[in-house]
Amino acid sequence: MKKLFSLFIRQLVFWIVLFNFTRLVFLLYYSGILSAEGIKVTEASEVFIHAFQLDLATACYFMVFPFLLLLLQSFWSPAWLNIINKVYSGFMIFVYTLSAAGEMGIYAEWKTKLTYKIIKYFSHPSEIYNSAETGTFLLLILLFTMMFAAGFFSYLRWFYRDFSRERVPFWHSLIFAVITPPLLFVGLRGGVQQIPINQSQSYFSGHNILNLAAVNNAFNLYISIFENLGNIRENPFRFMDNSKSAGIMRDLYSVTKDTTVSVLSTSRPNIVLLIMESWSADLIYELGGEAGITPRFSKLAKEGILFNSMYASGSRSEQGMACIFGGFPAHPISSITVQPDKFVKLPSLVSEMKKLNYSTAFYFGGQLIYGNIKSYIIFNGFDQIMEGENFPSSIPRGKLGIHDEFSLGYMVNDLEKFRQPFFVSLFTVSTHSPWDQPFEKPLKWGGNEQEYINAAYYTDHCLGEFIDKARKKPWYPNTLFIVVADHSHNSYRNWHPESREYHKIPLLMFGDVIKPEFRGSVVSKLGNQHDLAATILSQMGLPHQSFKYSKDLFNPYSGEFAYYTTEDGAGWLHGSSYYTFETHPYIGYKWSSFSPATDSTKIINEAKAYLQEVFGNYLKD
Repeated sequence: MKKLFSLFIRQLVFWIVLFNFTRLVFLLYYSGILSAEGIKVTEASEVFIHAFQLDLATACYFMVFPFLLLLLQSFWSPAWLNIINKVYSGFMIFVYTLSAAGEMGIYAEWKTKLTYKIIKYFSHPSEIYNSAETGTFLLLILLFTMMFAAGFFSYLRWFYRDFSRERVPFWHSLIFAVITPPLLFVGLRGGVQQIPINQSQSYFSGHNILNLAAVNNAFNLYISIFENLGNIRENPFRFMDNSKSAGIMRDLYSVTKDTTVSVLSTSRPNIVLLIMESWSADLIYELGGEAGITPRFSKLAKEGILFNSMYASGSRSEQGMACIFGGFPAHPISSITVQPDKFVKLPSLVSEMKKLNYSTAFYFGGQLIYGNIKSYIIFNGFDQIMEGENFPSSIPRGKLGIHDEFSLGYMVNDLEKFRQPFFVSLFTVSTHSPWDQPFEKPLKWGGNEQEYINAAYYTDHCLGEFIDKARKKPWYPNTLFIVVADHSHNSYRNWHPESREYHKIPLLMFGDVIKPEFRGSVVSKLGNQHDLAATILSQMGLPHQSFKYSKDLFNPYSGEFAYYTTEDGAGWLHGSSYYTFETHPYIGYKWSSFSPATDSTKIINEAKAYLQEVFGNYLKD
């Protein structure tokens, strides 16, 4: 038994060593950039620490086949099985070191890791050579050859041992067969936590080159290919010529007058953005929901500005983050936050605030690794990021993380140390299963969503307590509070997941900075969370053209439309018109009209163009 585990672990350790060897070569290759960015050796060395967990997970994936070979050899061990193991490992070393050399070649231009786009170039390999300087190309070939040779030699010399079944009792083989698979499974998913490991695990620095160096090449490439497998060569939502779809989008976002209704008494307020996990409009009485679920929200609505026609463009938290901070709509199939090479091209509301010397922070009581949110949040450049593990250990926690009352309570006190003006966001957790909030559950109705509405009742209570405490703080009079959902959730009304009702969410602005004449008002313009960026920046008198999918909700001349996506289709609302469409296995796209317009062809083309442009922009190199 000791022999079997020894052979297995030696090979596993080899992959960790190889990953770090190629990582070291990358850092040395780009030492000039590290120096130019003022990165010290001590900070660069942290790359190897933060890389370990993702490296271990990747190594476990690589070791699935060697494990099966060893298991077979423990019962039947012809010499040629050792040859197969060495050939497999040699091939994997070849592929991995080739990917490492490829990343060295593309980083200077793309500033990303190797992605699914490399598959596009396989059909035109001459382009790779022709687009690179001859000296650089030859140097990369030399580095690849050196890394492969060093890797394969060290594997054979110090890590690999031929297996012989002599003196291996049958029960040793049986124990190896029973114990190793669970350990491999735990290793490749990154532990026993609820959320499997992803690239976020390796993000730690404000210097993106260090984050990219820490992310395992093979893991990142696998995720990139998996997320884009069905649309590597073309946009699956291409309904018309790109010039026509681009023209339709220009018309949708054009305004006859670039103006806004100024609702704030100051152009530089503190901003506290509260992102409510899974809040449906059905939780809010003023938005058509049943009374008594969120009474504190209703009280705040009477002194703020309530938007009653807002829709989440996606149905997952990572999509909501890109909407809110990047002004980028959700789309079917994948999410832009899962792929660092794509989200780095998005504008950032946080960056716009920092240009104005705002101090910034992001709070979340759970694990930001979900949906690769952590890497996206780090990319946005928050001065301080607090997730569950960063809060004091004395704070009570549930299965998913720190309950809302404690995270909100911590933040309201923490804000006193921030330099004003500040832009601070908190993402709640308690309206997500498993509903283990430390609070009474007074609502005895709701059917299959009774737990959900009681969780919302709890978070609403926490929201009220937070505001009560905030009112006593010296920074409160100059603060704008924004409450918005990351996405919606099935409610006690059990709307169809593709319906507009399912995707409707709350958006509320309140605070003493709102001019008295606008307090208690309602805005009925159709919109999405990705309209927040343009709306906030317009109130501050700032341009927002970089947020191309974001419109100012206070501009009387901005478009009256909203969009949302499903797994394989989309919904479209324009004025009083409402359409949905989805992929149909036999007839392509099946359209459903719920509030047809007299110019239905025009409205449907808008919906097609919107999805085509958003997904096309997501795919863009």
